[in-house]
Order: sequence, then structure tokens, then C-alpha cells
Amino acid sequence: MRDEYDIKNLNPRKNPYSKKMKKPITININTDTIEYFKNLSEHSGIPYQTLINLYLTDCAENQRELHLAWK
Repeated sequence: MRDEYDIKNLNPRKNPYSKKMKKPITININTDTIEYFKNLSEHSGIPYQTLINLYLTDCAENQRELHLAWK
């Protein structure tokens, strides 16, 4: 076994998933909102954090804008 390896020559291909990498964050979300996604999670079988990520990704990809109307 060699003492050192040239990593660039071992795997010259770029990672095809590098654009879809996730970054852990901390965010404050209302309890009711979390419960909503947890209920969806039970029905769909998809973890609730994944559902939240899918929803936010859809919003970003479709450039949805929030329209608020205070009552």
C-alpha cells in the first residue's frame, strides 16, 4: 500500500449530486405548522422534514411569491 495517493487520479468524475447537497440549518417554525407536516408524513410515508424540504424546493424552483392579506 502506498503512503500517499493522488486523489484526483482515483476518481476524475465530478459528483453528479453535488448541486443537490443539503445544508443543515436551524429554523423556528410554529408548532401547528410542524404538526401539519407530521400529519402529512403519516399519510404519505415520507418523513416530515423531507416534506418541508420538498415544499420549499418547489416554491424556489417555481419562484413562488408570498402574498399576505392581514385580516
